[in-house]
Amino acid sequence: MLDDLRRQYVDLAQPRLGSEVVFATDDFFADKARLIAPAEPVFIPGKYDDNGKWMDGWESRRKRVAGHDWAIVKLGVPGVIAGFEIDTRHFTGNYPPGALIEVCRSDDEVPGDDAGWVAATDRLELKGNDRIYVATDLAGPVTHVKLHIFPDGGVARLRVWGRVDPDWAKVGAEEVVDLLAMGWGGRGIIANDEHFGRVENLTAPGRGVDMGDGWETRRRREPGHDWAVLELGTFGRIEEVVVDTAHFKGNYPDRCSLQATARAHGTPDQIGEQSEGWPVLLPEVKLAADHIHTFREELNALGPVRYVRLNIYPDGGVSRLRLFGTAAR
Repeated sequence: MLDDLRRQYVDLAQPRLGSEVVFATDDFFADKARLIAPAEPVFIPGKYDDNGKWMDGWESRRKRVAGHDWAIVKLGVPGVIAGFEIDTRHFTGNYPPGALIEVCRSDDEVPGDDAGWVAATDRLELKGNDRIYVATDLAGPVTHVKLHIFPDGGVARLRVWGRVDPDWAKVGAEEVVDLLAMGWGGRGIIANDEHFGRVENLTAPGRGVDMGDGWETRRRREPGHDWAVLELGTFGRIEEVVVDTAHFKGNYPDRCSLQATARAHGTPDQIGEQSEGWPVLLPEVKLAADHIHTFREELNALGPVRYVRLNIYPDGGVSRLRLFGTAAR
C-alpha cells in the first residue's frame, strides 16, 4: 500500500515543502513538530528528558479534564488530498484509541473554529505500534489539516498523501520556472531501482542535504543501466536541464540522458515500459562528481511535454533534476 501511495502522490505535510505544525493543544511529552518529521520514527531505550520518556512523535500529557487534544498542520503548498497515514509506531501504552481528521482552506496561520473545517474522515479506531491509511474523496485543494486524538496520547507521524495544486494562472506566459519542482506539482512516478534513495527526491526544493536526500540505485552487477520516470507539474517547453550530483562523489553516474513525451497512460509499471521508446530530449552526456551540470544547447526541440525519463549509466546517485521552461498554454 505505501509503495503504491509513493508512486501516485507526495506527502503534502513534509517540511521541505514548507509545511509545519502550527498549533497543538498540548505537546508536553513530545514536540508537535516531530509529527511530520521526514525520517521514520525511532525508539531509543533509556532516553529521557525533563518531562519524561523521549518519544519520536507528538505526545500530549494524560488528560485529567473533559475534552481531547488536537494539532494543526499548515501545508507548505495547497494540495488535493487523496488520503492520510496515521502512524503510532513505538507508542504502545500511550497511544490514543481514537482519531478524526478535518481540513480547511484558509489564509490564516492558525485557522479558528470558524474557518469552515470539514471532516475528511470518520472517527477512526487506532492501535498501538501500528500504521493505518485512510482514503478520502475531498474535491478541492486545502491548506490546513487538523488531527484530533481522543482523548490524549502520542502519534509518531502524520502523512498527508495527495497532489500539489499550483495556480498556473499566476505564472506569466514567458515566465521560466522549474516545471519538475515538487512545489509546482512535479513528482516521481517509477524507477527501476530505489535501493538507497527515492526518485521523489529529484524534485525536492533546494540542494540535497546529503547522499540520502537524492535518488540512488544499488551497484549494478549485470548489463544495462538504471532509469526513472517523472511527471512535470503541467505541460511545458523545456529550455534548460540541470542535473545536480551534490554529495555523490564515488558513486555518481558516469553519464546520463533524458527522454520526454507529452502523453503517457496506464499504471506506473506500464508508463515505465512505454518510456523506453520516448523521443530523446537530452542525448547521452558525461557527468562529474558533486557538481551542478547545466544543459541548454544539447537539448532537442520536442515541443510541450509532460513526462520525462532520466537514464543514468550504468548506476549511481543524482541529487536533483531541474527542468526549467515555460508552461504550455
